[in-house]
Amino acid sequence: MKAHCHFLVVMSNYLFHRLPSEILIKILSYLDAFTLCCINHINKLFYQLANSNALWRKLYIADFSKNKKCRDKSLLRMATMEVQDRPEGYYKRLYFKTVAECDMIKWTRRLGLISIHTGLPSQTENLNVTWELTVMDKSGRESTLEQSRSQFTETSVTLCWSGGDRLPDYQQISTLQLYGVRRLACVSPKRLVCRSLMEKLDMQTLTKNMQVIGQDKLVQLKLLQPGIIIGVWRTEFSLSGFINSFPFSPFSSYVEPVVQPPFCDIDPEYGLHGYQLHIVLHNTVCELMSGSFLQLFSQISDGLIQLTVISSTNLSQHTSLSGDITLPWRCEALQGTVENCCIMSLTLLDEFRKPFKCVTSPVSAELERTPVCYDYDGEHYLIHYQDSDIQVKMRLVWMNEQKQFILISLVVYVSVCYVNKYFRRDY
Repeated sequence: MKAHCHFLVVMSNYLFHRLPSEILIKILSYLDAFTLCCINHINKLFYQLANSNALWRKLYIADFSKNKKCRDKSLLRMATMEVQDRPEGYYKRLYFKTVAECDMIKWTRRLGLISIHTGLPSQTENLNVTWELTVMDKSGRESTLEQSRSQFTETSVTLCWSGGDRLPDYQQISTLQLYGVRRLACVSPKRLVCRSLMEKLDMQTLTKNMQVIGQDKLVQLKLLQPGIIIGVWRTEFSLSGFINSFPFSPFSSYVEPVVQPPFCDIDPEYGLHGYQLHIVLHNTVCELMSGSFLQLFSQISDGLIQLTVISSTNLSQHTSLSGDITLPWRCEALQGTVENCCIMSLTLLDEFRKPFKCVTSPVSAELERTPVCYDYDGEHYLIHYQDSDIQVKMRLVWMNEQKQFILISLVVYVSVCYVNKYFRRDY
């Protein structure tokens, strides 16, 4: 591509203004779509030539007429019409519109069924999306890191970065920007890169309420906000890494739809029953526990709606975890494990099986001095998550002989204000 562009720039200075347009179009017809998009930035002449309907009509027919999966008969009929019947740039727009439609058809087939927990395709990891983290310090200098690894669950994705010497002291960081990156495998051998800003964080604001949720001998994990933690070397202020966990729904750019009450609403308790909960405990490597709980009924107390998912007195509901509550980390040549820390991904569905509240965040298990359940002999731990809309309390027991955790209690508290806003009620 560089050789093509260089050759064309040289020619434009000496010969292009002397050649007839038919000859120029013939020369450019040997270029692919990617190169044509590049050269239209050279000057006004190249812009006009590179947007020629004759060029893009030829490319369109050549690239799509033999592709059965992407071929659209109505579009092909339009492409076979005379060039002069269409405004300038029409076939270029048609070309990339068809590329997008072909891409959508391919991914719709590959992604499979829609998940009831997120409203998105259940095989979201097959999107071939990667993520980049851009770190800007207070002097305006930027560093961009590609993700080190990712881990998908049914309802969330966890992204990890390790920066080494490329990251400044975290106290000098001004902003963090998370980008979703997709490299499109177009018909051209070149790959087009699409970057989408998913989240921008002001570190000066977040560090005021930052809290430590775990540590080992080397790093200290600090929670910036639900879903985002940074690892800081304990011997200095530089970052060791960055972890971002977020639910598939809603994304940061997702706008929640207005929930309309049912047409025939004769139940005065509408909005207080029929909830479903799907919860996953996991770390950056594996899943520790996953469960779905149906037909949850609620009680209102002190401005909160209480949903008892697992009762400490009902032994049949108690669930064992498949591993220890730990959060492994890795940074270049070093690695470690933070004890009593993991990631919680929670989706609460309303009685119409629509996502009502989605939460994904690192959480820590704190040792309880006074157990609330005496059916188990072992150390008792409490996991407590809280934001303005929802609280989650999980109690676990470490069974020393079995070498595993048992989840003996799970209670979710939802703010009455949040429920009233969602259902347009006044409980």
